[in-house]
Amino acid sequence: MTDPSPLWKHLQAIGLVAPAPTALYFADPMCSWCWGFSPVIAGLAERYRDAISIHCVMGGLRAGNTVPTDGPFREEILHHWQAVRECTGQPFLFDGALPDGFVYDTEPACRAVVTMAELESARTLGFLRSLQQAFYAEGRDITRSDVLAGIADQNGVDRDRFLQAFHLPEFQDKTVTHFQLSRDFGVHGFPTVALVDEQAATLLTAGYASIETLTPRIEDWLKRMRDSRIQDA
Repeated sequence: MTDPSPLWKHLQAIGLVAPAPTALYFADPMCSWCWGFSPVIAGLAERYRDAISIHCVMGGLRAGNTVPTDGPFREEILHHWQAVRECTGQPFLFDGALPDGFVYDTEPACRAVVTMAELESARTLGFLRSLQQAFYAEGRDITRSDVLAGIADQNGVDRDRFLQAFHLPEFQDKTVTHFQLSRDFGVHGFPTVALVDEQAATLLTAGYASIETLTPRIEDWLKRMRDSRIQDA
């Protein structure tokens, strides 16, 4: 096999080791529009399971935040939640959401997804969805490692095994690498999806879009990729 392109050498930092049709899903578990997009990305994963590999890249929406929630911040966030619910129909629990003193730090939840991707990669997308469900629809605090470990356990990874990896400096570093890759790709909002072939990345969507909108774009990309391979043969 020939050496990977510069693009794929870049992607090796997050565990992608061989050029293949891939969708990079830039997201954050505590991004409300990503929760709204959850049924869409799940539907695309099912529809294109034999054609495209979906790889989650964590964006670090508010990673490292240390400021406790107050009234104005809560009002701003809940306004976004309402907009997502109205647009997508996804459930939200508003009663008691974001209590005073809650620190909206998305790094632990992002690191949890990175950890799951390393331990059981096939479970990553489902685990991300479970984190979102727990936070937005059930009001659980997914900044806490014990909560994250419980959700990992529900997704087939032993909580002690998960926690051992989650707390390693290696996984903290891997999470920072995800954040850096998002910045390197010029991602400024979530969800964002990029389609990647052997040589180039193509933006599929920057922001929420329906599966009806995205499917023709993917079909066109796959056709162009097939046509290009025929011409190069």
